[in-house]
Amino acid sequence: MDRREFLSLGSVAALLPAVPASAAAAPDAGSSGDAQLNATFDKIFEEQVRAFPAFATNLGLDKGANADLKSKLDTRPYQAARAEDLARNKRFIAAVDAVPPASLSPAGQLNREIVLYDLGTNLTAPAKYDLDSVQSPYIISQQDGVYFSTPDFLNSAHTIDNAADAEAYLSRLAQFATQLDNETAEQKRQAARGYVAPGWSLDLALGQMREQRSAPAEKSPMVDSIVRRTASIPGDWGARATAIVTKDVYPALDRQIAAVEELRKSTPAGDGAWRIPQGDAIYADALAQATTTKFTPDEVHQLGLAQVAEITAQLDTLLKAAGFTQGTVGERLAMLNKSPAQLYPDTDEGRMALIAGLNAGVKDMTARLPRAFATLPTQPLEIRRVPPEIQDGASNGYYRRATLDGSRPAIYFINLKTTGDWPKYSLPALTNHEGVPGHHLQISLAQTSGNLPMIRKVSFYSAYGEGWALYAEQLADELGGYNGIERAGYLQSYLFRACRLVVDTGLNSKRWSREKAIDYMVATTGFARPRVQREIERYCASIGQACSYKIGHIAWTRARSRAQQILGDKFDLKQFHEVLKDGAMPLTILERRIVERAEAAKRA
Repeated sequence: MDRREFLSLGSVAALLPAVPASAAAAPDAGSSGDAQLNATFDKIFEEQVRAFPAFATNLGLDKGANADLKSKLDTRPYQAARAEDLARNKRFIAAVDAVPPASLSPAGQLNREIVLYDLGTNLTAPAKYDLDSVQSPYIISQQDGVYFSTPDFLNSAHTIDNAADAEAYLSRLAQFATQLDNETAEQKRQAARGYVAPGWSLDLALGQMREQRSAPAEKSPMVDSIVRRTASIPGDWGARATAIVTKDVYPALDRQIAAVEELRKSTPAGDGAWRIPQGDAIYADALAQATTTKFTPDEVHQLGLAQVAEITAQLDTLLKAAGFTQGTVGERLAMLNKSPAQLYPDTDEGRMALIAGLNAGVKDMTARLPRAFATLPTQPLEIRRVPPEIQDGASNGYYRRATLDGSRPAIYFINLKTTGDWPKYSLPALTNHEGVPGHHLQISLAQTSGNLPMIRKVSFYSAYGEGWALYAEQLADELGGYNGIERAGYLQSYLFRACRLVVDTGLNSKRWSREKAIDYMVATTGFARPRVQREIERYCASIGQACSYKIGHIAWTRARSRAQQILGDKFDLKQFHEVLKDGAMPLTILERRIVERAEAAKRA
């Protein structure tokens, strides 16, 4: 079976919800309600921006009438914030629900359906479990906590162009101490209920906290960030930031460190979600949210095993053709990973060379995009290493969208704790995933689409977005984006995502230990053990999300195959990809929408 189609047929496709025969585009029922619906969306979005200042900054909306937000952080106590946000989302749902679908155009009906789905998912964690998120059930872990997210936000999202921006930075830096104390109090409360991260996770979090705390205040990254960026702005910014870190931030961080050290003594044993109260139910809800499907953990686990077997067979053929014939596929990949010819020096110079190579890859792929896309992104993309102070707990790679006003570019972060994690043959697939034609292209097109209300331009569903990014790796292959052994890196990337289906469900549902999951992924993928360990630890702290990639990829490839079946010779790949302008949506709605578009194109 052709590898571009192997996920769209047979038992794999049977696990995805079928697209009903009646899913063709509905006739225009009138659009008298569109203005009311869009006005409702605008009010919801404006209220969300006002309620979450960091959200406003991330989108570049902390200007004009919202300029006061640039000096604010969300400092509400957790329980009060959770109750307030729950009530707000219920009110939003009622407002959208009040607009009759029959009064809307087809586009309005689609927007209404997606926004209601999105708002509904926000109710699950607070209403059922008194948690902020079912996918991240721990307040503090190596992946969760303001102890690293706020300094990272201040450094990479808070722009400083003038004295007012610098004053806003100092204001937020002072509020960071309140955030830390609020978080410490909530973690203590949740720990009493049984919701506290595994011991090794707390150890990693403590290590990162101590790293943040280790430098003298005047040399703290939080101080350095404002000093670097105010070199041409008159003011005693460094001394003022140092005073805030000394008086407010470090004492609050010390209090959090002491609290986590105490919790570490009594955290329940185990690694996965099953170890916490209602863990099985929480994981099922997390999986449903992450994949936007109703798959059970066992269905996902079995799907993963089947995918691993099929992709391993494809890699076996490719590696043999390249002269790698001895050992299992995982062992051969491990040998390739250690080849000196594949490794950048594990030095600052090596890291700079690696990032330069990534930038060259983005440039090369960008030149190929017109063959497959009618609309291309215009937002710039920067590639940066994950800040060293948080790299121990951070993901291996991730993307941060550009601001809506262009004041900050999109950023693709790569974890360069060691360059040994990134053999050269594996990097093109990663860059195609995070950059173009992956996250950067998809998110940028949605953000600039003139057909979407703002609330939908910035929405993100992991299964849609990560599924697209994995599909983008496949599309890059179709565009000739991999040379020689780099195709093994592309298939290894797919094997890795299939393996995630097995280990995420294994850890969180089948009671696998962290060690068992690490051993399985190392043996299967050939990735270096330290890199795999960070991944497995991620799946213990952020449950279910890792399954969204391959499930989403299945939906995208199946939908493309369906569109090709409908259109035959009229199928146009560029027009198929224009569906990105419809914005992110749950997978079942995506498949239906692609059928609607194909049927309309067939009638044209």
